[in-house]
Amino acid sequence: MQDSYKHKGLRKLLIKELRDKGISNEKVLEAFMEIPRHFFLDLAFLEQAYSNKAFQIGSGQTISHPYTVAFQTSLLEINKNDKILEIGTGSGFQTSILCEMGAKVFSIERHKDLHQKAKKIIHHFNFTPRLSFGDGFAGWPAFAPFDSILVTCGAPFVPEELKKQLKIGGKLVIPLGEGSVQRMKRYIKITETQFEEEDYGDFSFVPMLEDKVK
Repeated sequence: MQDSYKHKGLRKLLIKELRDKGISNEKVLEAFMEIPRHFFLDLAFLEQAYSNKAFQIGSGQTISHPYTVAFQTSLLEINKNDKILEIGTGSGFQTSILCEMGAKVFSIERHKDLHQKAKKIIHHFNFTPRLSFGDGFAGWPAFAPFDSILVTCGAPFVPEELKKQLKIGGKLVIPLGEGSVQRMKRYIKITETQFEEEDYGDFSFVPMLEDKVK
């Protein structure tokens, strides 16, 4: 896999577009500069890798719009060494952005082929997140509590297990709702039973589904 001057130039243009759309977190933008998005796409999409578009990555899943990835990541307000649970590894691009920002990442993917493919690409960068083939609705209780939980697919409801696995003061960022459009929500855990809810408008994700797919 090559990362040419042309690719780096296209990333700079993408970052300018993200700034123009309101992304101001410099750590997020720096991570976008360091992680070549074209590594996560088929060669057929090489020229379009730095456009603000989502692309199919197999198994009915997509790599999200760069703006969506940047927006969700910004909502996490990541500090170095934060322990983050990601639901939906997908292509591994979001996982790599989190790792580049210094987070300790735990990521779950329900599609075996995507899990295996993402593992290879992520390890290419020498990142060492814990990756699991499993059911995102169940979270990863063995490593809880988490500083933040990021859901990268449209959830029909907020899974109780994810709420339990968030530490006090932690943030759960989740696109909520069924159908083609969801509302981006951020829940901040105040007590074991109380959450502050914030709404960040409409986004579109593939649906969050239960159980693993071989």
